Amino acid sequence: MSIRDAYRSPLTERYASAEMCRIFSAQFRSEIFRRLWVALAEAQRELGLQISAAQIEAMRANITNIDHDYIAQKEREIRHDIMAHIHAFGEVAAEAKAVIHLGATSAYIGDNADLIQTREALRIVEKRLLNAMAALASFAEARKGLPTLGFTHYQPAQPTTVGKRACLWIHDLLMDWHDLQYRLNDFAFRGAKGATGTQASFLKLFEGDGEKVARLDRLVAEKMGFQRTFPVTGQTYPRKLDAQTAALLSGIAQSASKFSGDIRLLQNLKEIEEPFGAKQVGSSAMPYKRNPMRSERIGSLSRYILTAAQSPAATAASQWFERTLDDSANKRIVMPEMFLAADAVLILVQNAARGLVVHEKMIEKRLREELPFMAAENILMEAVKQGGDRQELHERLREAAQEAGRRVKQGEGNDLLERIASDKAFGLDRAALEAALDPYAYIGRAEEQTEAFLSEHIRPILESRADDLDQGEELRV
Repeated sequence: MSIRDAYRSPLTERYASAEMCRIFSAQFRSEIFRRLWVALAEAQRELGLQISAAQIEAMRANITNIDHDYIAQKEREIRHDIMAHIHAFGEVAAEAKAVIHLGATSAYIGDNADLIQTREALRIVEKRLLNAMAALASFAEARKGLPTLGFTHYQPAQPTTVGKRACLWIHDLLMDWHDLQYRLNDFAFRGAKGATGTQASFLKLFEGDGEKVARLDRLVAEKMGFQRTFPVTGQTYPRKLDAQTAALLSGIAQSASKFSGDIRLLQNLKEIEEPFGAKQVGSSAMPYKRNPMRSERIGSLSRYILTAAQSPAATAASQWFERTLDDSANKRIVMPEMFLAADAVLILVQNAARGLVVHEKMIEKRLREELPFMAAENILMEAVKQGGDRQELHERLREAAQEAGRRVKQGEGNDLLERIASDKAFGLDRAALEAALDPYAYIGRAEEQTEAFLSEHIRPILESRADDLDQGEELRV
């Protein structure tokens, strides 16, 4: 069967970065297996077991020398993936064959490899998240004082600024950032725990020396770059960790989807639109179309993450005692694909944020159309100052606003100011009313809030991680 005759995941073919795809490749995972065997043998030798330096060197020299066809054939024969890898490693590192996997269970290899892949993938997500926040922060800074119509219930509401609205998107991502930092800082290794987590096999190897067994656990973790191991496990690390990781990725998907939804709505309003390439085609049938492809893809991939995140939770809830194997096939699919999708989503967020196009005249036009309604309360207060009766004027203003609103819905102009100016009960002329329509009088502290949020919460993060800021990953399609 040719490679084109078999299904290939769109996540690896179209959306995720080569960097993230590599983390979940057969080669990368197989190399982790062999590094784990080397770390175990090194630690065992340091603690006194009869393992020679030559055996360890034979293992180390063949970490990348992996025959994937042999491994696949062997697994079909013996129906055990880790044993197939042990056989393959023993073939190329023959001198060390007798000590490979000494005292270990399959979970020492599979589970620790999962944890290494998860941590590496989280670090890529961390970088993507940082750059997405940076792109949106630049946008918010540039537009922090630009008044725009606010929306609640997707109905016109009190004005805000374009930059302040962008801060809402950034703040969601900031919450994800703090969650991610907690997960990374708390990340643990399974270590060398044995078949049911009791370390019985290692205790036998070290002739009952429990201190050496405990040191073995710590040594292996250190060699693989971990500061701590789970204090207790069954055969596997707690599957709750996968559920927590999935929840984190789900949170990022929630934030990204909210951002993309707002951009799609704003693009329909012709106020803000995502970038559109010089040769980009919006529709095969309608040449004029400028569809929000990036935002729609963000929403689509985010939806996949949101639904996939339920699976690790169900797996964690259904593990029996020290472990059951109903987790394996599920997590082989779900965990890599959630990371690949999150990677793609954050690349899209950064790409869209860096190229957002703001149509200031359209923003001003829509704001001006609605501003007379927004100004109603201020007008009422000014009329009361002129000696009017607040309750009577409120009713007159309500009636005028309702009629002006009806005219707007019929495609006619907003004549609310004319109605108020012609009503002597208000005691306000057209000039006084026009003065009440300064957009900046209705944005409250939006500009100051934006600047304070960026300077206190976002810029310190960006400055502390300046080396991780980049020009962005190119979209593959």
